[in-house]
Amino acid sequence: MNINVMVVDDEKPLRDFVRRNLEVRGYRVMTAANGLEAMAVFQNENIHLVILDIMMPHMDGLEVTRRIREESHAPIIILTAMGEETDKVRAFDLGADDYLTKPFGVGELLGRIKAVLRRADWSESGSDGERIVRGDIDVDMEKHKVEVQGHIIDLTPTEFNLLVYFVKNAGKTLPHRAILQNVWGAEYGDEAEYLRVYVGKLRQKIEEKPMKPKYLHTEHGIGYRFEV
Repeated sequence: MNINVMVVDDEKPLRDFVRRNLEVRGYRVMTAANGLEAMAVFQNENIHLVILDIMMPHMDGLEVTRRIREESHAPIIILTAMGEETDKVRAFDLGADDYLTKPFGVGELLGRIKAVLRRADWSESGSDGERIVRGDIDVDMEKHKVEVQGHIIDLTPTEFNLLVYFVKNAGKTLPHRAILQNVWGAEYGDEAEYLRVYVGKLRQKIEEKPMKPKYLHTEHGIGYRFEV
């Protein structure tokens, strides 16, 4: 499999639980007990996926997420306790890809891992040389490159896949569930906070006036519509 996973949590039983269940399925797992250890591991290993607790000593998971995002698009799954809704949204704003609420089972863990790794695979977005132009937005599918008014913008794999889904369905009102299942995967459908955060991030990158979007419109109570 050759996938390196870093598991970061200050609770040793949880680290061991995740490590055992991943190693038996062929993943190579490294662990860290706090944010400082996590950054040291990340700097010295080729990490493909991070599973990261928010509440930790010596640098919390939010700061770790921010630092990793400065240099890598590696998927990040955050671990939250019940009631940490604000921290969860903040983590998404900083670049986290998914979350698991403690306690969680092996099936849920493996499902989330497979989903984020699938979304992180650029090749899934298509490599047939297709090019899509909508207004000032130019999407090169093969190179996974997006230009807005001639300027290249930096998108994570999930942001890129979300934008591609919107531009391919320009003019249509797309329900929340349809967007989640087409971009995130069939396992999703009720995670409206994902869309709020990711649409907000896309607007910051493609809109001249993100608060008054020209392209990405909210259809209240339904979903979103990409309009040219």
